[in-house]
Formats: sequence, C-alpha cells, structure tokens
Amino acid sequence: MTEHEGEDAWLVTPGAYLASRPAEFAIPAPRSRYLVMRDGCRLAVDVYLPAQRDEGGPKPAERLPAILILTPYYRRFRMRDGAEGEPSPNAGKYRDAFVPRGYALVVVDTRGTGASFGTRDSFRSPREREDSREVADWIVSQPWSDGRIGATGVSYLGAGADFLAATGHPAVKAIAPLFSVWDTYADNYYPGGILLTGLTRVYDELMVALDHDRRDLLKSFSYFANPDFEGPQPVDDDPEGVLVREAVAEHRGNFRQTDFMAEFRFRDDALPYDPDFTSASFSPYSVAAGIRPEVAVYSVSGWRDGAGYANGAIARHLTLANNPRHLLLGPWDHGARIDVSPWRQAVEPRFPLLGEILRFFDHYLLGRPTGLNREAPIHLFALHAERWRAAQTWPPAEGGRRLSLAAGGQLRDDEARSAPAPDGPSEQIQVDFSWGSGTGTRYERIAGIDSRDYYPDWADRAARLASWTSEPLPESLELTGHALVDLTLAASEPDAALFCYLSEVEADGQVRYVTEGLLRALHRAEAPCPDSYRTAWPFRTFARGDAQPLVPGRRERIRIPCLPVAWRFAAGSRIRLSISGADADHCGQVPHGRPPRLTLDLGRCHVDLPVRPA
Repeated sequence: MTEHEGEDAWLVTPGAYLASRPAEFAIPAPRSRYLVMRDGCRLAVDVYLPAQRDEGGPKPAERLPAILILTPYYRRFRMRDGAEGEPSPNAGKYRDAFVPRGYALVVVDTRGTGASFGTRDSFRSPREREDSREVADWIVSQPWSDGRIGATGVSYLGAGADFLAATGHPAVKAIAPLFSVWDTYADNYYPGGILLTGLTRVYDELMVALDHDRRDLLKSFSYFANPDFEGPQPVDDDPEGVLVREAVAEHRGNFRQTDFMAEFRFRDDALPYDPDFTSASFSPYSVAAGIRPEVAVYSVSGWRDGAGYANGAIARHLTLANNPRHLLLGPWDHGARIDVSPWRQAVEPRFPLLGEILRFFDHYLLGRPTGLNREAPIHLFALHAERWRAAQTWPPAEGGRRLSLAAGGQLRDDEARSAPAPDGPSEQIQVDFSWGSGTGTRYERIAGIDSRDYYPDWADRAARLASWTSEPLPESLELTGHALVDLTLAASEPDAALFCYLSEVEADGQVRYVTEGLLRALHRAEAPCPDSYRTAWPFRTFARGDAQPLVPGRRERIRIPCLPVAWRFAAGSRIRLSISGADADHCGQVPHGRPPRLTLDLGRCHVDLPVRPA
C-alpha cells in the first residue's frame, strides 16, 4: 500500500492490485503503418503486441483486447541517432502498463497531427470521431484482436475515448477518460462564461510547435524539450521520412486556436460559415446518447485540474447513470503530474493511478476476478486529512453549514443571525483590473506549463481582496463537494466578472487556498440540466439568448458554484471568503476598460458549505 492509499477506502487498494499483476510479457518495437480513412486521409498508427520474454516464459494469447490511444501530441518522436530518452512521452506510460500484462496497444496520430496527413478543422473535431470509428473497425479485423476495445488517455486523449464510445461501435466495452472535459466550453476555455485568454494563446503556441515540426518552439515546453527529438516518427514503410514531411506540410493548413476559440463567446454560438457547428460539436456531452449502456466508464480528475475538468468528470459520472461507472478524484493537477497537497510527502504522486485503470480494464475487457464490482463507485482524496474516502453517490456530503457575510469582514454562522433587514449593511468593492491570482495556480498546467508548487504566494495575493473570515472552528470540518456562494449585489456597470475564493486561515496565520468559483454576471440566469448534462451545481446554458446585462444600480441575486474539493478545515482554523472582479493573470477584463464598483447587500449574502465533522 502506498502512502496515500487509505486502507478503509478500498477492499483491495490499487497498489495491492497492481502487485498482484506483475508484468509477464515483453514489449517489442511497435509495428507502424498508415490507415486510409473514408476521405482518403492517411493516419499514422503504432501497434504494440505483447511478446514472450524468454523460451520458458508464458506466451501471450493469440487474440487480445486492445487499448486505443488517440493523440494530437505525437504517437512517437523520431530520435537522434544514439539518443536516450522516451520517444513516446505522450503514450509510453500506457505501453508500459498494459502491453506487459496482455493487452495490445494501438496509438494513433489524429488527423492533421504527428505523421498523419490532413488538416485540423477544429479543436476535438467531429471528423476525428468518425476516424475513431474506422480505426475501431480496423482493430477488430486484425488477426490478433479478440474483438474488444478499451480507450483511455489524459485530456484531449480522454475526450477522444468519450468520442470513440459515442460512435456506438459494438467493440468498445470500456473507456477511462482521464483529466478530460465533458463540456469544452465551461470545463476548459470559458469557465463561468469567462475566456481564459492565456490558455488559448499558450495552447496555440504548443500546437504550432508540434503540428509544424517547429523544434525551435517546442523546446519551450517541458514535456517535449528533449533536444534529441527530431519530429514525428515516420511509419515503417517511410524510412527516409518522405511521407512524414509531406504530412507536416499539410498541417500548415490547420486551424489556429486563438482565432477558432474566439468564435464561441457563447456556448451556442456557431461558426459563421457552419450554423450547425457550435461548442457542443467538440464537447463529449453532445454525443453522450451514442454511448451504449453496457460501456463501462471510469472518470478521473483532480482537485487542481484546470478550470473545470473535475466538473467534467463528475458531470460524465452523473450523466451516464445507466452505465457501469466509477469516479476517482485525487490530490492532483492536470494529468496527475504533481501531488498538489500542501502536506504532500513527495512532489510527484505516489498513487498507482495506472494500476487502478489496469484493474478497470482487467475487469471489463479481460473478465478477470478483480473485485472491482464490490468496491464503492466513487473514491476521493481529502486534502489536509490526507486520506482517501469512499462514497456511493455524488455529492457525498449530507447536510452542510451556511456562513453569512457581515459587517467588519465577519463570516458568521447563519444560526447566529436574524432575518435580513430591508436596508441592512452593505459593502462596496471597487474592482481592480490589475489583480491576479498568480502563476502557480490551477490554470498553468492545462497550458502545458510545468508548475511544481501551487499557490505559494496566496496569502499576499488574497490580502488585496475584500474578505470575510469566520471565528476559529471549535472542531474539524470536512468539506466535500461544491461550495455555493450566494450573493445579492448591484454593479455600476452592465456586466461584471465575479471571482470567489475559499481559504483556510490556520491557527498560526498561514493562509491556504482551498477552491474558487467564477461567473460572468451576464450568465447569472440558472436553468434545468438537460438529460445529456447532469450536474450537482447550478446549471447555466451560457446561451446568447439567455444572457442578460445588468441594470446598473439594481440588486441581483447571483449564485456562484465553487469548483469541487474535499478539504478538512482543522480545529482552530478559520474559513475565509474573498471576492474579486478580475484575474488579470488568466482572464480578460469584464467589462473592457470599465472596472465596476460592486455593492454587496450583506444581509443577503452567504456561502453554503457541504461540510460534516471530520
């Protein structure tokens, strides 16, 4: 058992399961080739098949289940002669986890990327979804295939697993979308309806570096900074790289993320030349109805996973209620590169995540007696308690506590206050467009930036914000789920951005970032959840027709859900709510050049915390 595996959270811990599944087979060099799609586009494919380690070792089965990885980040790099290092930084970990344990691994450069031909017409293009259907057809036609396919991967690759399942292909039996969105609009680029400007710019730079084989630019990204990388690996029949150079030349026609994402200011905005193409077109929720009910789904995310990837994992879990499903939420950033807990024992996570995913595929693809069906469907890590918890439903917390904003920066237990007076106390916040949350935040990793420490200067930054702080807690409390900030306010301008932050102020004065919520006031109207998009927090359409400018000076009630977290507040600590109208380090101004003045009706402002005694 590893340090972060609570023995009471699993009947069989992921570490114990992984120890029961030692690597039995060798990993030979992959076979590589082009597959021709319906429109003639050629996709580069690597196939890894397990091999016998030695003459006395076990032989792989003649027919194998396949794990499919669909990536825009190179299935494999060509390496300089004599070079060392991992040629497949994007897929190598899946190769090493699955192939030695009896799986075929198929890794595909999506169209317009790597050694594949074609151009990219969209982020997570619907064309890629149709490509994945054809790749699945090819897999099951191979002599080594047993007709069963699983798919997994982090971020873009995880959404590819969703899209593959949404084709309804009968061979797809299990998917494990890791750290990936359900809604590209709200989970990724427009959280709360506010564009993440820095993410759009940096991701565009990364894709130009990869798609155009710009090694001078690629070295700026730590994931791909190996100086021995020499562009995408050609397929076996292209040893001189003639075809791969032709493919890269085609990639110069790819879309640009900065231009493309700006077309979707509202969730239902369509491309001006294609009225049927909205942000739903590149979001898994829009095609969820195509996922067959027998497909098993394991959704994985972390408490610092970008702008809303944890929301995506939860929404997927809630939406696919008729599927076999599992949910894992850990102390991780995007891709579980870092253990984000301030109380971590090591920077890199020690939790055997791929051991847990192996158990999932063993159960649903190989039919092994894993005991997974006896485990709780949800596991989550409580920060500060530093323990895993098991749960049957989301949200898992029963009951809660309401803390109300009061004069003098106080955050009071709701039981201690009387009903709000018609003309009760108010507080004004003059928005400062220069304020930012910093560069060591939940947003950097999703832009490919190698963050190692999270919110190291939070105390100084939060000190510049309007804040309300509770009395010291008489006992420890554990928050699990989405805190909900409920404000009644008036603004001096017809729009505003609202950023709400929860912190723990420890007995010694240390201030810890806990979570945050953000919402553009234009999108304050709430709506029922559609069947394809179930949430445990107030739902917004983010549609152009539902957007409502504020009337300056008129009070409005606005509820802002915070991103989910499991966090133990220690006895003697205080809970703090801080409010800003800007995050200059990640978002643009709302409204442009007109910093609003916000007047809070304190008698009608509170925060609901899904907490219980720890």
